[in-house]
Amino acid sequence: MTGTTESGQRVIGVDLGGTKTHMAFATAVGSSGERRDVVVPSSWRALLGDFAADAEGLRDLLVAHGGDSVVDASVVVGAHGCDSTAQCLALETELRTRFRGPVRVVNDSELMGPAMGAVTAIGVVVGTGSIATARNATGELLTAGGWGWLLGDEGSAAGLVRDATRAVLARFDDGDPLEPLGRRLLDAFHAEDRAELALAVSSAESAENWGRHAPEVFAAADEGSPLAQALIDRAGADLARLVSQLRTRGTTSDTVVAGGTVIQRQPRLQQSIRSALAETAPAVTLHILDRAPIDGAIVLARDLHASSTPSR
Repeated sequence: MTGTTESGQRVIGVDLGGTKTHMAFATAVGSSGERRDVVVPSSWRALLGDFAADAEGLRDLLVAHGGDSVVDASVVVGAHGCDSTAQCLALETELRTRFRGPVRVVNDSELMGPAMGAVTAIGVVVGTGSIATARNATGELLTAGGWGWLLGDEGSAAGLVRDATRAVLARFDDGDPLEPLGRRLLDAFHAEDRAELALAVSSAESAENWGRHAPEVFAAADEGSPLAQALIDRAGADLARLVSQLRTRGTTSDTVVAGGTVIQRQPRLQQSIRSALAETAPAVTLHILDRAPIDGAIVLARDLHASSTPSR
């Protein structure tokens, strides 16, 4: 794209995730046109919270892939780890000292709504972890959930495995017979009995080590496990509660966009959250993300460019 579009007439979107960084260089006007995408590991990133290092590293990354003129483009960054208005502004401030064009920073979950044509939507991420985000009338970033795999992240891959293990162990304690979910968890964790299962799950060192077994919960439900289905329904209710909490705290959006590996791949969980929202927030419409979040960064970057360009 460098050389085919004037630097001030292009926009850059960045989805700065925990594991990968997705950059898109696009034309400033229109929904189509020339665009180039680059995806690299996020291993370049410093510790979360070091906004100066993030800004310096991101500038170097964009220059490396887009040329020196990227500093004049309109840039929108959806950043994992920017979980408050203050954190978004802190990274934005650091980036503005390194770019001449307009810059905006949002939480990475805030890219999903614009990607689906709903700029003000409530975003619900359901992957390895879970969190819901939205903005209130004054533009303050609101979050619900997202407390990590040990304390929360209900409905996420890790949360489902944690809750499934507790439910299976409770059945063992009650003296109930082994059912599909219990058999699948025992096999998944290479355990012979409940003691080995408890030890194997407790010894997991990360959310990823729990979360990779989440498909077992849905497979058990497909095999007719009432326990697995009950856990999925509870997960849907927990995720719907996050939406209600944000609406109670000031967001007025009646659109929810849910994305992430678990919610996008599991129809049973989609149905559970739909059913829960129909009871707790019947005015809300749920959309499941069906495109890359980076598309939302480009939408926001084009809006930023338009609002920053003097009318003639």
